[in-house]
Order: sequence, then structure tokens, then C-alpha cells
Amino acid sequence: MRANRRCAAGIGMLLLLLGGCAGLHAPAEDDGLLASAAVVAGRARETGARIEVARFSAARPGDALPADWQPWIILPSKPATEYRLVDAGGRVALEAQAERAASGLYRVIRVDPHRHPLLEWAWRVPARVPGADPRIATREDAAARLIVSFHGDREKLDFADRAQLRFAKALSGQALPYATLMYIWANDLPRETLLRNAHTGRVRMIVVGSGRQGLDAWVTVRRNLLEDYRRAFGEEPWDVVAIGLMTDSDNTRSRARAYYGDIVLYAAP
Repeated sequence: MRANRRCAAGIGMLLLLLGGCAGLHAPAEDDGLLASAAVVAGRARETGARIEVARFSAARPGDALPADWQPWIILPSKPATEYRLVDAGGRVALEAQAERAASGLYRVIRVDPHRHPLLEWAWRVPARVPGADPRIATREDAAARLIVSFHGDREKLDFADRAQLRFAKALSGQALPYATLMYIWANDLPRETLLRNAHTGRVRMIVVGSGRQGLDAWVTVRRNLLEDYRRAFGEEPWDVVAIGLMTDSDNTRSRARAYYGDIVLYAAP
């Protein structure tokens, strides 16, 4: 059980990349290595000046979750975060409650970030997660995460990257995207802190909310995906293939709660 918990630290959108665990052998072939390749091959790019990724405010409290938002389960044995549409102070929002739990929601979407670089959303975090620290794998929980997954040039993946991607697919049954950028609410790290995930360089985190400032109030965040991706990965981004969210408290074995408002992508001015 203790070893399984070490190997099961979850980190985001379609992500189960493990460090320090052995016992599975990677297949020799590369077919299906990147889930992002299938999205690009089978879906046209979204167009328009404004792309509504999520419009939770158009629903009513108690409605079913939008059909195009799918659950992301880290491991069947892990308790799942509960997501539901509620009245959150006069607006309908997606409430996330995690009781020693970790799971997320995501929406598959194909967007060219050069044409639609501006990502905006609102969230409300009532309290920090006690003991959480995104720098430490065994304490990597967050009250709120907004997650963006990208396609990319698989030829740039080194041996270690490919081995991790194959390993994760073998364990979870799901192929992973080329790269993932997470915007997180941290306990006390300075805003704009850029972090490499403890398990893989294919995931980078940017702190956009921190400490007590803004707690239990609606905060609107606007980010430039082009600038953030270049800073995080040192290259040009390819298409966005999914956007997700996650509230988790499994590593700290505590509770976490957050509210997520509408999510919008805007075309470049």
C-alpha cells in the first residue's frame, strides 16, 4: 500500500507519470505514444474571436455536468474528487470537493494558441490545502488547478520522456499529451513561480494564486498561453488539445474545496 501511494501521485490533465517505480516493461513500438496526436488527426481547429471552453454559469444548480467534460481518473483505487454545479454566491459555478481524493475533469478541444493565445477563467478558493507543496512529490496537492495540454514534435522527446510516456500508458491505459502546462493555487510560493513537475519535464506548473490574498473571493485570471509555454518549455507550442481542472488532497490526506467559473479563449488582438 505504501509503495502504491508513492507511485500514484497524480498531477493533472490525463497525467499519471511516475518516478522511481519499476516492474513494467515498455513496448518496443511507438504507436499511440501521444494522445495529442489522435486529437489533432481527428478534430478541426476551433474558430472565432471567442471560444467558450466552459460556460458553467449558463447551467442551473444541480444540473448534470456538461456532456463534453469528461472525468479523469488517476487510479480506480483512489477516492475521486466530487464535482457538481452549485450556486456560489449568486453565480452558478463548478464546485470541487476533495476528501483525501484526486481526480479531475477535462474537455478535448483543438485550438491554435498562436491564433487564440489568451486564456481567461475565474475561480474561488475558500482555503489553502494544509501541508501542500508542489515542489515535493509526496505533498503535491492543490486547491485549484487549471490545466492545458498540448501536442508537439515527438522527435524532440528524449529516451527518458518516451519511457515515461509508455510506462504511464501501460499503467493507466491512457496515452498522454506531448506537454502539459498547469496553472495552480499554491500555499505560499510567489506568484509567477515556474516549477518542473517532480516526476517529468513534460509537465510545468506556474503559480497564479498564492497565500491568503484572494482567498474565498472570486478571482479572474488571464494568461497568454504563448508567453507561458515559451517560458516553460523553451519552444513554440503546437495545438492545444485539452483543457482541464483538478482539485486534489490525496497526498496530504486532507480536504480541499474550490469553485470554477467560466473558461474562455480569446483570439489575438
